[in-house]
Amino acid sequence: MADIIRDAPIGQLIRFVTHNKLLQYPEEKPGFQLPESYNTALNALTIPTIMEKHPSSSPSTSDSDAAQSPQALERKITAETINSVNSKDDLEATLTRTKSRENTQQWTEERLDIERELSIERTKSVPVAPTKTADGNILVDFYTTDDPANPQNWSNPKRAFVALIICLYTFAVYSGSAIYTSSTLEVMSVFNVGPTAASLPLALYVLAYGIGPLLFSPLSELPLIGRNPVYATTFVLFTILSIPTALSESFAGLLVLRFIQGFLGSPCLATGGATMQDMYSLLKLPYALTFWVSAAYCGPALGPLLSGFAVP
Repeated sequence: MADIIRDAPIGQLIRFVTHNKLLQYPEEKPGFQLPESYNTALNALTIPTIMEKHPSSSPSTSDSDAAQSPQALERKITAETINSVNSKDDLEATLTRTKSRENTQQWTEERLDIERELSIERTKSVPVAPTKTADGNILVDFYTTDDPANPQNWSNPKRAFVALIICLYTFAVYSGSAIYTSSTLEVMSVFNVGPTAASLPLALYVLAYGIGPLLFSPLSELPLIGRNPVYATTFVLFTILSIPTALSESFAGLLVLRFIQGFLGSPCLATGGATMQDMYSLLKLPYALTFWVSAAYCGPALGPLLSGFAVP
């Protein structure tokens, strides 16, 4: 429960106010040490380096090496690493190099095979080998294949809870478009506009949540920002703007506010599926996406029904 509160917006706010003195991550706590098996194996190995790819290769590079796929090279590195570890009699722990999704294309048999292997690896607590880039930086990875910090290793109730929040979030934003339709006649009467102009608040809202992901989706992929700050910040502003939108006394103000609302509500429409993929492997992702897409379809369908109870 503590980690759920810590990762929630209120927990991140508490961490910011207290300068990370409360709700600390394990690495921030005094006396933190790497897992013993991970540390032992790490000290016994030379971290493999990822070489940068250049258009021109050296003359010593053979055609067979150049033709190898990233997966073949990865398996070769893994085999060499394990052989070097097994040659040490006093070493009990070994590091494994988990296969990377980045080396395969989505929705292919090759990706599905890797997902199956990863799902098997997560049932075992095996230290994960770090990787060093050509410029000497060590890429951060999870400590073990069953690391609880990995969203795909979360318990089913926790993943279902987060997925439910994303579905409700998506439903609220999508229903915010069609929920306006019941008030069209009232807008025509109050602002003395025609039916075409009265439909502009709906059109601008839809236009804005189509533009928003062009900005917010790339932001959520930055490690420094992540998904939660984008979700929380935009949805808080989205909710606050509902008040001046309902109280707007000018038609121009209504148009502007509806556009801004659609823009601020847009992150979940594109990034919601990415959040599902963060938690579920390709083997179970279709089921999670089914619920998420259902919430998206139910929003515009049920929006006019919900607003019908609020409009006289």
